Order: sequence, then structure tokens, then C-alpha cells
Amino acid sequence: MSDEPIRLTLPVTGEADAEAIRALRSGQRVLLSGTLYTARDAAHRRMVEALARGEELPFPSEGAAIYYAGPSPARPGRVIGSAGPTTSSRMDAFAPALMAQGVRVMIGKGSRSAEVKEALRRYGAVYLVATGGAAALLARRIKSARVVAYPDLGAEAVHELVVEDFPAVVANDSAGGDLYTEGIRAYRREADV
Repeated sequence: MSDEPIRLTLPVTGEADAEAIRALRSGQRVLLSGTLYTARDAAHRRMVEALARGEELPFPSEGAAIYYAGPSPARPGRVIGSAGPTTSSRMDAFAPALMAQGVRVMIGKGSRSAEVKEALRRYGAVYLVATGGAAALLARRIKSARVVAYPDLGAEAVHELVVEDFPAVVANDSAGGDLYTEGIRAYRREADV
């Protein structure tokens, strides 16, 4: 595996992009450029409820990327405020339904449930982690931001972000790789030496 980060363009369009997502393996570093959408707990709940009513998602879902973040307001002269990842497990109940609609990339922090990992395999999707505690640095990679749904949720509204070289690491891949469990095993092996 190369030490160079893999560059990905979002959204995932066409078979070549889909294959690039399926080829990712846990532990690989990526740099994301293109469009992604922020959504946290309340927005996920609303989106899944809308799907249950037969409505569409508030953004084009095919090949979409969702960043589990609630950006803070922008200071004067800035595109956005701090934009760090939130704990992904809070979205686990909703993630498979969104993958069924075409979402192929999710970005957050922390491990995922067995159901989400199975959905990643089923839909050829990937879960990436962004560095927690580096929200101000991550915000520098965001070139534009606008609210596209649920403005009443404030910072937790769905935002469309255009990013350039947004850094992340593959935590769970579509082949069943899991950086969290693999990291624990590697640590234990090294501790036994």
C-alpha cells in the first residue's frame, strides 16, 4: 500500500469512480475534492422519515458523500466556521437507508455498527474518518458552503460543501476491512513482542 494519499472526486459518478471507492482499503489516506453534504442526527432522522413518506432526499443522493458535521457560523471573511466530525455511531440507525438511496461515502469519527459495515459491503460504499479536534484546520479545505435543507436546525442543517483536498482515512471499506479492529490487533501484536 502506497503512503501517498488517494485523490477522490465527489460525488462518485460513473463506474470508474464507483470502482475506485470499492478498491479503497482500511488504513488508506484519501484527499477528497468536490461536493459533499453535512448531516447530523436530526437531519438524518428527517431524511429517513421523508424516504418513508415516498419523498426524495434534499440533495442528489446517487454517489453522494455525507459528512457527519454541524459547522459553526462563519466569521467575517470566511466561508465557514469550524467544521469537525461528530461521532458517527449516532447515525448508524439511518445510514443503511441512505446507502440504499445511492450514498457511497460517509465521513465522521468513531467506529460503526455491524449493520452499517454490512451495508457498506452490500452497496459498495466506504466510511472515512476525519481528524477530531482539527475542526478549524479542516474548515480551510472548504471552499464554499450553503444550507440546502432544514435551516431550522441551525448548525445542524444540511449544508452543501465544496471541498478541495479534504483529508480523511478509510476506516471501513466495502470488503469488510475495519481500521479500528485491525489497529487493536496490530497494537496487541506489538505489545506481545
